[in-house]
Amino acid sequence: MTTPNFRLDGQVALVTGAASGIGRGIALGIAGSGADVACLDLAGPALDDLVAEIHESGRRALAVPGDVTDPTSLAEAVRRTEADLGPLGLAVNSAGIADAAPAESMALAQWQRVVDVDYTGVFLSCQAEARVMLPREHGAIVNVASMSGTIVNRGLLQAHYNSAKAAVAHLSRSLAMEWADRGVRVNALSPGYTATPMNSRPEVAEQVKQFEADTPLGRMARVDELVGPAVFLLSDAAGFCTGVDLLVDGGFTCW
Repeated sequence: MTTPNFRLDGQVALVTGAASGIGRGIALGIAGSGADVACLDLAGPALDDLVAEIHESGRRALAVPGDVTDPTSLAEAVRRTEADLGPLGLAVNSAGIADAAPAESMALAQWQRVVDVDYTGVFLSCQAEARVMLPREHGAIVNVASMSGTIVNRGLLQAHYNSAKAAVAHLSRSLAMEWADRGVRVNALSPGYTATPMNSRPEVAEQVKQFEADTPLGRMARVDELVGPAVFLLSDAAGFCTGVDLLVDGGFTCW
């Protein structure tokens, strides 16, 4: 029996939401696994810093300022990726926002913005990526959902976010079935509470204590602990995995 290949050597990846948090960690992890990476996010120093760090690691990288709610922007991002780095074979769609509010008083614009970025943005990203992967009959896409698509987080008023993340998981299954016989695998990755900059602010310190107490492993995930699952789903080691929603939640959803 051959050893599973978890490496991504010689491949080209596109990561959305790459400038911070989980997206940034995954972009660095993909580069560390041997791929060249196009990093899509809103323009800014964080995006440039990420690309510089990937270059320093010895891999090629490309900063792609873009908006996941804009199909034209995504098509241009894919075009630039292929022009600068080569044929796109891997993608991680991590762009997302959160903006809590009580459901009964939530403005329609607030609901729509979260759904547009967290759900429709993932669909549009998959669509742009698949348009170059499907003709080659080769590709792997990972969509970052959340355990909030499976459970409702105690104390967090985010009906729009929870619904969008649940939709991402089912979208991933749906696309996986559409494209299963055309060489493109699609899976979802659903993190639990993770120590991103958003969860490291002083004003949420008390809430974080509750998050950790509610997690069987007794802590939040480190960003780097999401990298292995993402790389696995992209790699040949997961060649028979499609339509999976991989929960990486420290056991949270077992309770």
